[in-house]
Amino acid sequence: MAYYSPASLLTDSQKAPLTFDLAVPALSPLNNNNAITPGTRLDLPLWLAEMLAVSKPSGPGSAALATLDMPTALDVKVLNALRADPKSVDLRAQAMWFYGLGERMFELFEEEEVTAVLVDTFKQRALEIADKAQNTRAALQSGEGNEFIGGMDETERLCA
Repeated sequence: MAYYSPASLLTDSQKAPLTFDLAVPALSPLNNNNAITPGTRLDLPLWLAEMLAVSKPSGPGSAALATLDMPTALDVKVLNALRADPKSVDLRAQAMWFYGLGERMFELFEEEEVTAVLVDTFKQRALEIADKAQNTRAALQSGEGNEFIGGMDETERLCA
């Protein structure tokens, strides 16, 4: 995605879990003015979580400041549901920019399995979107597919 594109900015604003490995008293406003100690877990915007995860304090042998974890939108339960039936998962409920979040996580983690599931999901859902686009009147009159249309993420909505 382009640096200044709205889709990229909105993707980077989605929450990602971050676990602090060191005490960081200067960042206590992020935790409702509670002390940030080792093991503190916060859901922060992806852009901030990424910056904190790659930051290292100065000094020899210093450990990483924090560890970025996979967001709940891409956890094992969601991936298993996508493997079983991609069309039945409400992607919008997981993350508004679901595919963008998956792309950013691949850049950070290089999880080949997650990428394979997301590519397969996109292909299968694209077929469903194309079918609904060709038969809009029938889909709207019968009422079937409204849940699917409501569960499309923003990437799918832009493509439809």
